[in-house]
Amino acid sequence: MFLPITTIAKVGSLEEAMLYANDVDYGLTAGFYGSEAESDWFFDQIEAGVTYVNRPQGATTGAWPGFQPFGGWKSSGSSGKNAGGHYYLPLYMREQIRTVIA
Repeated sequence: MFLPITTIAKVGSLEEAMLYANDVDYGLTAGFYGSEAESDWFFDQIEAGVTYVNRPQGATTGAWPGFQPFGGWKSSGSSGKNAGGHYYLPLYMREQIRTVIA
């Protein structure tokens, strides 16, 4: 089965929420809505390969073709096997692809 899964739980802080988010075996994509300072913290803490901040459409799934590679961390893989050809290779020189919608 390949589909996005969302879990909703009440937490006491962003730090507690991040513990839940990172306490999984997979790390393909992750999204977040917040201020600029919170967004910087999110990017530094999240264990996922394709990340989004304040993105209204597509929320937390799907890379933008031709702009982002699509590969994850942990059991989601980090080998770049989904690079889409040699044109995407330079985008894999970073551990994480970040998208911020201002």
